[in-house]
Amino acid sequence: MVEQFLPFKRLPSLQQALEIKDKLESNSIQVILADNVPPVDITFSGSTVQNQIDLKIKKSDFEKANKILEADAEKIINDLDKEYYLFEFTNDELYEILLKPDEWNEFDYKLSQKILTERGKSIDADLLNSLRNQRLKELAKPEENQRGWIWVGYILTLLGGFFGMIIGYLIWTSKKTLPNGEVVNSYSEQDRKHGKYIFFLGLFLLPSYIILRILNFL
Repeated sequence: MVEQFLPFKRLPSLQQALEIKDKLESNSIQVILADNVPPVDITFSGSTVQNQIDLKIKKSDFEKANKILEADAEKIINDLDKEYYLFEFTNDELYEILLKPDEWNEFDYKLSQKILTERGKSIDADLLNSLRNQRLKELAKPEENQRGWIWVGYILTLLGGFFGMIIGYLIWTSKKTLPNGEVVNSYSEQDRKHGKYIFFLGLFLLPSYIILRILNFL
C-alpha cells in the first residue's frame, strides 16, 4: 500500500514553501506542494484563507522533518539581533508560542524557548512534550456544531439541489491532519451522521429529479 502524503506545513507564499521543500528533500524526505484553495467552505469560521501553499510529506516523515527544521532554526538563533520582535514579548506570550507551535515557524518556537530560559524559566523536554500533547488534544476536537449547514444541506437536497449532497458528503467525510501526522475527523460523530443521511437522501432522490427535469423539458 502506497503511503499517503499529508499536509505538514501551510505557508503564505511559494517562495517559503520552496525553501522548506529544498531543506527536507536534501535530507531524503519526499515533498509535494499543492495550492490550498478548498472548493467550498462548509464552516461558519469566517476564514478567508486562500491561495496558500500546502507542503505535504508522508506521515512517517513528520517527526524527522520537525527535527530538521528545528535544528536549522537553532543554527541562527545565537547571532540574532536583539531587536527581533519576540524579545519584546511577555512570558505569557512566549508560553503561548510553545503551546501552539503549529501557528508559528520553527525559528520563533526555538527562540521562545531560549528567551524564557534566559529569563530564568525552566524549559525542559517534559514541559514541551506536555504542551505538545495538550495542543494535539485541542486540535483533535471536532469543529463547532454544524447545525446551520446541516439544515441547509437537508433543504437543498429535498429541493433537488446537488449542492446539498456536496455539503452532506463534506460534513460526513472531511478530515484534518494534526501536527504529528495523525488524521482525525473534522466534525463530531452526530454531525457526520447527518452528513451521511443528507448525502444518501440526495442520492436516493436524484434519479426522480432527473426524470422530472427531462419530462418538463419534453
